[in-house]
Amino acid sequence: MALSSYVIARARELQESSDDTETISRLSRAFTFACPRDRTILEQVTSSKLRHLANGTMYSCEQGIWRLLAPERTQYYERFLTEYETIRHAEGRGSTDTDYYRALPFADLTGQHRENWHIRACGFETLIEQVVEPLETRGKPLKILDIGAGNGWLSYRLAQREHHVASIDLSTDPFDGLGTHTHYNATFVPVQAEFDRLPFAANQFDLVIFNASLHYSTDYMVTLNETLRVLQPDSPLVILDSPVYRRARSGQMMVHEREHYFEEEYGFPSNALPSENYLTYQRLRKLANDVGLDWQMFKPEYGLAWSLRPWKARLRGRREPAKFMVIVGWSK
Repeated sequence: MALSSYVIARARELQESSDDTETISRLSRAFTFACPRDRTILEQVTSSKLRHLANGTMYSCEQGIWRLLAPERTQYYERFLTEYETIRHAEGRGSTDTDYYRALPFADLTGQHRENWHIRACGFETLIEQVVEPLETRGKPLKILDIGAGNGWLSYRLAQREHHVASIDLSTDPFDGLGTHTHYNATFVPVQAEFDRLPFAANQFDLVIFNASLHYSTDYMVTLNETLRVLQPDSPLVILDSPVYRRARSGQMMVHEREHYFEEEYGFPSNALPSENYLTYQRLRKLANDVGLDWQMFKPEYGLAWSLRPWKARLRGRREPAKFMVIVGWSK
């Protein structure tokens, strides 16, 4: 069921009345921010203002979200965000119930996307076991960048583990974007920004996670190199829940099917950005060579029905289904 305009408007009012800028400001001091245009260091001068040290440009924190998307880029993403949020609302993403957000990814209290959240929960458990817990042996809070944070569920879970988490997304939507931060009782730092212009100084994060988001990149090389810029040496980046295929043709078919469905259902194909949309094993090998990474691939256990999907697709003459893995990249 689509969210009504009244409910959306009411959520925005609640978001504005629940502004926890002071808490987010305090946690923000764990990070060194940089201008999204030229990467000059930004100084936090008040609880809601960052200042460019060279030219004095100010960036603000509004409703608890740091607005670090360069103004000229806002227009570039306008159509994409409008179409994306239209589809997500129509799909019934989000809730007015705080318990809904705090239950993710282990339960979908709306009951509308249980299979999807089952996949996310399995990926999350693998991420914790294979990546986060080994890093926690360092004995101090990790600085983590959640790229494509969406409704903040992953940032919340990592903040519960007492890590310092910055959450990057384009959307500030109160149901499915950064505006949902008001529902959580473990605080992270929401930042409106884009993948290829991360508003952070170099070499500061212990872990960067592409949270079901790398496939939205328009150039994997550019995006991964920008990520490596902000990572500390000998720290991993993780590709979580992006679709991977053996054959590029299968990925192309998936994109065509999705665009056709969106065109029929919503009147537009939702392709405002020339995103890469999927990965293949060959593409991953080339990226590893080009940007200097070694990949580790972990396959979550999704259950018997999931494991039978490739066989069923083959018997029915359909394209191969996507695989979703926890892909960990380490600099060579």
